[in-house]
Amino acid sequence: MKQNKVVIVTGAGRGIGAATARLLASQGYAVCVNYRTNQSCADKLVSQIRQTGEIAIAVQADVSLESDVTQLFYEVEHHLGKVTHLVNNAGMLLPQSRLVDLDVARFNQMMQTNVTSCFLCSKAFIKRIDAGGAIVNVSSAAARSGAPFEYIDYAASKGAMDTLTKGLSLEVAELGIRVNSVRPGFIHTQMHADGGEPERVTRLAPQIPLKRGGTSDEVAHAIAWLLSDEASYVTGSFIDVAGGK
Repeated sequence: MKQNKVVIVTGAGRGIGAATARLLASQGYAVCVNYRTNQSCADKLVSQIRQTGEIAIAVQADVSLESDVTQLFYEVEHHLGKVTHLVNNAGMLLPQSRLVDLDVARFNQMMQTNVTSCFLCSKAFIKRIDAGGAIVNVSSAAARSGAPFEYIDYAASKGAMDTLTKGLSLEVAELGIRVNSVRPGFIHTQMHADGGEPERVTRLAPQIPLKRGGTSDEVAHAIAWLLSDEASYVTGSFIDVAGGK
């Protein structure tokens, strides 16, 4: 009997996470839409997915906390079955700043939210799966650029996520678990408003080789491919969805 595909998408209430949850549901996954605070967005997305006949639930959890991650996996297993795929998408962006003006509380919060969440969810996933399965970590092109004068703490957290992706992919390869990453560049999402400049992508578009920002759906398709059997020989790899930047 073929095992059902069950995926957790963390931070799936909006943006790339929501687009990914919607796409994976259309491809036959039973989807957990994880959210931390914005229940209305998560519930709305789940309702939209169910209206097309697909399976989805919304589960609240702060995935930077181990107790919440344990409960998240319990809820998904209870309602949907064993988790077979994981998208570590949860993350935060804070107002633009130079490193010298950052305080340690902000830096630690960034690491806790963006890196610890990836660590905890990946650990929970691996401990529960017998063999096979796939993880995709949503990093950022900022891990390559360093995001100077704007988001150096965010860039550092994504650099850490990239290292985790590579190391973990080697640790679990013999189990048939694949671990890969996508690195979005300048994508039109609400996250830029969190950083204090909602129109940042429009401002920077002339600097991008393709001369435009990307969409959440474009990133979602890269994530879906890495999760799929079509990418069965791909692990420890990175797809830059950044318009050539």
